[in-house]
Amino acid sequence: MQNYQKNSRKTGNIGEQATVDFLVRNGYKILDRNYTVRGGEIDIIASKDGTIAFVEVKTRRQDPLQEGEQAITPAKKKHIIAAAQRYIDEVMNDCENCRFDVAVVTVCDNAVRHLKYYVSAFDSSK
Repeated sequence: MQNYQKNSRKTGNIGEQATVDFLVRNGYKILDRNYTVRGGEIDIIASKDGTIAFVEVKTRRQDPLQEGEQAITPAKKKHIIAAAQRYIDEVMNDCENCRFDVAVVTVCDNAVRHLKYYVSAFDSSK
């Protein structure tokens, strides 16, 4: 089980780094990574043109049992939204232009095969 967790974390790290690289190439500034509070975590917090993007990264190996998009459950959204609210309260004081994005990364043999990026994948009212 411990070896599975190490491999899973390694795969997740590859997906998160690929997403950071994608965001930087597209003009985003990375504000924070792996922001964790009790009950939630945000993988990447980035800004561009006055908008803050709270980015959830779902990394999967090729041919997974569950697609990354399916892993963004209502409970997961709730945890992300709560963590984002804490970040806003503690770091920013306010966030007029915030959104929740999702990156789904496919990895095979420790290399990124595909990255799908969903802008405004969900909002805090859902």
